[in-house]
Amino acid sequence: MAVSVNKMTNANVYIDGVNHLGKAEEIDLPKLTHIMAEHNALGMVGQVEFFAGVEKMESRIKWTSVYADVLTKHSNPTAPVQLMCRSSLQTWGPGGIESEVPYVAYMTGYFKDVPLGNFKTRENAEFEGMMHVTAVKIEIDGVAKIEFDAMSNTYKVDGVDILAQYKANVGA
Repeated sequence: MAVSVNKMTNANVYIDGVNHLGKAEEIDLPKLTHIMAEHNALGMVGQVEFFAGVEKMESRIKWTSVYADVLTKHSNPTAPVQLMCRSSLQTWGPGGIESEVPYVAYMTGYFKDVPLGNFKTRENAEFEGMMHVTAVKIEIDGVAKIEFDAMSNTYKVDGVDILAQYKANVGA
């Protein structure tokens, strides 16, 4: 049986549709962390946990230098930004690259801080900022795999809204 391996080794960042190729050194996409409610009842010999929501999300981005337009975006905590991170997902097999498709992360959120710089002798200055993420969407080869939006109470997996019945039950 042949092995195939997925690899991603680079990416590009856009803020509100503006291309920032070569300006970001590193970006940490948010993590969807499920809040689980414990259930322990009389007669049960074990405990179980059930889905009860999603924790707040954060993204970290490290810039290669200070950029005036990026600094402006970081400076307004009341204006949401649209951040997009685009990469290329390669599948490698015995014969080399078998496929290469886009991997795109879309985020909406608010920058939490303004990176003014960290300076060291003979080293590049570092500018790192945090973003509170209210919505995230992951597309692989143009297909939405995960979509979570805290403000609209939407959580979709492979296009299926897993909160649909809940929203109907509460009248949302």
